[in-house]
Amino acid sequence: MLFSLLYTVSFAVILCGAFALMRQGFGAQNSPPAARASRHPEAPKHGESVMYVDLSRERLEQLYQQPS
Repeated sequence: MLFSLLYTVSFAVILCGAFALMRQGFGAQNSPPAARASRHPEAPKHGESVMYVDLSRERLEQLYQQPS
């Protein structure tokens, strides 16, 4: 009896959580694009310099040929 009650309550909690996540996803889909696109807090500001790594084939071949 106790096992059945615990199983039913656990199933109901998981089911409600799944429907809450689905509803949240549908709500975000119907919102305007400006509200959806939030900027990452660590994203570079406009005009700020960013590090760039050149991984072209020629550059990699030069790096492999250099002595360590």
